[in-house]
Amino acid sequence: MTEIRYNPLLRDWTMVASNRHKRPNLPKTNCPFCPGSGKVPDDYEVLAYDNDFPALSQNPPTPDDVATNLYHVQPYGKCEVILYSKEHTTSLPQLPVAHIRKLVDLWAERFQALSENPRHKYVFIFENRGPEVGVTMPHPHGQIYAYPYVPQKLRVELESFALHREETGHCLMCDINAEEQRIGIRMLDETEHFLAYIPFFTDYPYGAFISAKRHVGTMTEFTDEERTDLARILKRVTSGMDELFHREFPYMMAIHQSPVNQDGDAPDFHFHIEFYPPLQTETRLKYLASSETGAWAPCNPMAVEQTAPVLKAAIQTRKEANQHVDPLV
Repeated sequence: MTEIRYNPLLRDWTMVASNRHKRPNLPKTNCPFCPGSGKVPDDYEVLAYDNDFPALSQNPPTPDDVATNLYHVQPYGKCEVILYSKEHTTSLPQLPVAHIRKLVDLWAERFQALSENPRHKYVFIFENRGPEVGVTMPHPHGQIYAYPYVPQKLRVELESFALHREETGHCLMCDINAEEQRIGIRMLDETEHFLAYIPFFTDYPYGAFISAKRHVGTMTEFTDEERTDLARILKRVTSGMDELFHREFPYMMAIHQSPVNQDGDAPDFHFHIEFYPPLQTETRLKYLASSETGAWAPCNPMAVEQTAPVLKAAIQTRKEANQHVDPLV
C-alpha cells in the first residue's frame, strides 16, 4: 500500500507506505548504489535514482476502500534517491567543492523537473545521515520527495513569511539573517553569498542554518557563482560537524524552498537549509520525547550561545585543513 491519509485534527496528511518495511537494513555487501550492482551505471559522479521503496508513487495501486466523508485518501507523489558519489564510504563533507557543485546542479535539475508536474505542490530535498536518525543504506545519499500537498511545517513558514511582510514590509529570513549577523555570537561562517549560524530559536544544540544572503526562493534561481558558493559552505559546515566530536556527525538536513504549482506565487519565501543533528555530546543523543512529539513544544537541552562558538571553531579548524587539498574551500 502507498497512499496519503488526511488528518482532520491537524489539517495535514500522513503517508502510508507498507512496502517500506522490506527495505534492506545496513547491508554489509551487495550495495545497490555501488557500480556493478546492476541497479546503477558502472560509472557515475552524482545520480538521481527512483526510490525502490517509495513512500509516494507516480503509479500507485488503487487505495484501500477506507476513505469516508471525514477521512480522505490520495495516492500520488514521487520519491527519488540522490546518490552523492559512486564511492561507498565518501560522504558529503569528504567530497571536493567541485563535486558538491555537481550535486547542487543535480538538485536544481530535479527540482525543476519535478516542479513541472502540476500535481506536485512541494519538492523537498533532504538527507538523513547516520544510524542515529534511521539511515538504512550506508552509501552516501540524499532524497527528494515531491508531495501532492504543502506539508504543514512549510505551510506555517509560508504563513510566517507573509505575516512578517504584512507587519513590517520586510522579508522574515532577511531580518533573521541581519539579526544573527548583528548579534554575532551564534554565527558559524560566511561566504560571499551565504550565511551559516545556529539561530536563536533552534530545537537542537548544533542545529545549524545555511541561508542565502540574496532574497531568492529556490536554488533554480541561483547564479553560477551562488551554486558554487552553496557547495563551498555545505562542505565547510558539514566538515566542521565531523570535526566537532572527531566522528561522523549524524544529522537530518532539510532544504526549504518555495512551493510549486500554487494558485499564487510565494514571493516572501527565502531559501534556507536547516540541520537537525541529534547529538548533544560525542555519545549523548537528544531525543524527541512526549512534550516535543505530543505537544509540539520543543526543548533545546543546551544554550546555542554556548554551542555555536564550539562548532564555529571546529568549522575553522577543518576549513584550514581542507584548504591545503581543495583550493575552492
